[in-house]
Amino acid sequence: MLKLSIIIVNYNSAHFLKNCLLSLRHSTLPAKEYEIIIVDNNSKDNSLADAISIKDLKLTIVKNDQNIGFAKANNIAIKRSIGEYVLLLNPDTILEKDTLNIMVQYMEENKKAAVASCKILLPNGDIDDASHRGFPTPWNAFCHFVGFGKIFPQSNFFNGYHLGYEDLDKIHEIDSCVGAFMLIRRHVGEELSWLDEDYFWYGEDLDFCYRVKQKGYKVMYVPLTKIIHYKGISSGIKNHSKELSTADTKTRQLATKARFAVMRTFYKKHYQHKYPSLLTTLVLSGIRLK
Repeated sequence: MLKLSIIIVNYNSAHFLKNCLLSLRHSTLPAKEYEIIIVDNNSKDNSLADAISIKDLKLTIVKNDQNIGFAKANNIAIKRSIGEYVLLLNPDTILEKDTLNIMVQYMEENKKAAVASCKILLPNGDIDDASHRGFPTPWNAFCHFVGFGKIFPQSNFFNGYHLGYEDLDKIHEIDSCVGAFMLIRRHVGEELSWLDEDYFWYGEDLDFCYRVKQKGYKVMYVPLTKIIHYKGISSGIKNHSKELSTADTKTRQLATKARFAVMRTFYKKHYQHKYPSLLTTLVLSGIRLK
């Protein structure tokens, strides 16, 4: 069995996919120990052709005739993969040479970790908040959306949404990481039937981590190495990457709607039976107003 399967879902990622693959080509993890599977969701740009042109990098390509969403595309690739570990990796990321080696070694040495992610930075050097977060309980979500988390960034009471009280330079357990870099033990993924395909764009990572924790497994933040995440290249709705994205108006609108659809899906699935019906009504109404 291979040690690692790297899964990349591509959708109009422009030159970022090629740059991501070039960073993988320079990895210190021997090429014989991993495979790379790219699932293309009917991209209209040259991103896939540019990726295929890279020499000395063996790729398995799966082409879809439409955009079937992130979760479903990942699941298709996962079923074809054979690695002991599965890495979900976004095409708009750049890895350090030792990232794969360090993260696989961590999983080998820490058997209680079911999922792990490294330090994920935006191009400006800030932490990608989505890579290090708590679950969006009604209280955590309320504090986040009204701004209490920013006012009291290191408070475990007001900033549970992004776990601002944790040391970002130390290894620790988190509630959820982001699908831009999510390293998963295969047997855990299989036990959970992998990603929930009710999530089209966004949220599948949060949902997966929630189910991982419900089973008693650990999700770990491992800042022993880092990657750069340009974030939002395919969707075109992130402020820091809007000008870099080639996403058309329809795609941007779809991504915006998906952000809020995710909130409804997650809350209905995991929280509405845990909290009073009045609170559920208020939360879902608030999401609709978004």
